[in-house]
Amino acid sequence: MLRTAPMTTILPVIDMARARDFYENKLGFEAGALKPDGKVVYPCAGGTLLALFPKPGGTRADHTAVSFRVDDIGAAIATLQAAGVVFEDYDLPGLKTVDHVCVLGAEKAAWFKDSEGNYLCIHEDVG
Repeated sequence: MLRTAPMTTILPVIDMARARDFYENKLGFEAGALKPDGKVVYPCAGGTLLALFPKPGGTRADHTAVSFRVDDIGAAIATLQAAGVVFEDYDLPGLKTVDHVCVLGAEKAAWFKDSEGNYLCIHEDVG
C-alpha cells in the first residue's frame, strides 16, 4: 500500500525566509505553497513533495536527509556552485571525494548543506 503512495520529505528549518531563499534561489525550486501549519511545500518529480517545516532550534541529522538523482553530476555541481551552493569534501576510510564526487558502487554522489544545516545529496547512477 505505502510503496505506491506519493511521498513527502519534511525538513526542519529554523529560519523560513532564509530556507526559502536557499531552496528557491540556489536550488531552483519554484515558489512553494504556504500551508496553514506554517510549512512550505514544493512539488518534485513523480508526485513527490519536499516540505520545509518551521522548527525553532531545528533538528539537524548527521546523515543525508534528501538525495536528488541527476543525469550529469558534474554539470549539476557546476550549476549549483554558480548559484552559490558549497559542496562538502571528504577523505575518510570508505568515503573519499574527488572534485566533490565520491563513487559508491553504481553511483556517484556529492553532498552539500542547505541553509539550515541539513545534508542534501545529488547522485548519478552509473554503469
